[in-house]
Amino acid sequence: MADNEKVIHGEGTPRARWTLDEALKTLPTGRPLEHSASPLPFFHLVGQLKVTKRAGWTRFPVDRVESVADHSYRMAIMCMFPPATLAPCLDTVKCLKMSLFHDLAESVVGDITPADNVAKDEKHQREVQSMEYIEHKLLDRIEGSKLSNEIESILVLWREFEKGETLESRFVQDIDKLEMLLQMLEYEKRNEGRVNLREFAYAATKIHLDEMKKLAEDILKERKEFWIRLGLTEEEYVEGDNMMKERQDRYYGK
Repeated sequence: MADNEKVIHGEGTPRARWTLDEALKTLPTGRPLEHSASPLPFFHLVGQLKVTKRAGWTRFPVDRVESVADHSYRMAIMCMFPPATLAPCLDTVKCLKMSLFHDLAESVVGDITPADNVAKDEKHQREVQSMEYIEHKLLDRIEGSKLSNEIESILVLWREFEKGETLESRFVQDIDKLEMLLQMLEYEKRNEGRVNLREFAYAATKIHLDEMKKLAEDILKERKEFWIRLGLTEEEYVEGDNMMKERQDRYYGK
């Protein structure tokens, strides 16, 4: 797929060069009302995450592909249970918010995965435009509610997550990958080994924090035990596609 093409809302059909205006026109609920004093247009856009499939799973015959909202919800729960050695150092409320906001741009751009082969800079620019649109055109006039105290922080927290320079952002980035690893294993188990999602296991090599690496190791150990019971060799359930590894290297950064 060319860098200027995209998958909109998890669909597999390549589209023309991406623009924010065209993406907003494709929203099933219509283009949101901008500069409204009501938060309802924003709430409708957030609802798009409930029906936007996590596109990476759609390439495999798994039962009930999760939505972006499904993914973010479990991430938020996971953020509330940091490893004991990390807990005193983390602003867990910030982590919780960051986990809920981190994929908000996908309500507009859809879920872009390593398999889409969209350049990392291109993906980032689409998401920047979408987040700036949300903050400056959907949330700019919201007043008189507790939400108004958080409006400026949405874009700031998202940028902090993307940069990955703070402890909280690295923690939430690790949670992002751990949640995917959990989902990978659960799909394999629910399908009783009929689908092998080994290419997703490579994301474990992209985890930052030692405490979180331990959790990833535990998930992969559980996965190994599952596949051994089914009679597969390590080569069959571990080794993935080198091309996909290269794409993940570009997507996550080496």
